[in-house]
Amino acid sequence: MAEQESKNEKIVTEGQWTTGLYDCLSEDISTCCFTWFCPCVAFGRIAEILDKGETSEGLAGLMVVAMSSIGCGWYYASKYRAKLRHQYSLPEEPCADGAIHFFCCPCALSQEHRELKHRGLDPSLGWQGNNETGRTNTKTPPFVASGMDR
Repeated sequence: MAEQESKNEKIVTEGQWTTGLYDCLSEDISTCCFTWFCPCVAFGRIAEILDKGETSEGLAGLMVVAMSSIGCGWYYASKYRAKLRHQYSLPEEPCADGAIHFFCCPCALSQEHRELKHRGLDPSLGWQGNNETGRTNTKTPPFVASGMDR
């Protein structure tokens, strides 16, 4: 039983991806299907979390659709992959972020979505939902009224 539980657990190591780029089908079929059939929604969820709620899921999804209409959606999405990598000190592998999103955007989105899940975030909840459940480990800074000196 303990052996089976250890197979289901994902060890999160700083500086390493928790899953490979092509682990779509072996890891989480629902995430794989979601990122393949609804890539703009998947991207929006990833972007909202990485932007800590500054960019909404809907706006990020619309931006990637708009950029895709002129052939640059992969570039826009790759910037968020870089942001994810920097946040968790992940290596740029197996090649550059732009190349990964250009040649296999659904695989990249699936890996990024899985990465957030394995690191304790639920992309379907968005930033606010993760923040309310305590998953983001951030605290709201105290309100300071302007003009108050101490």
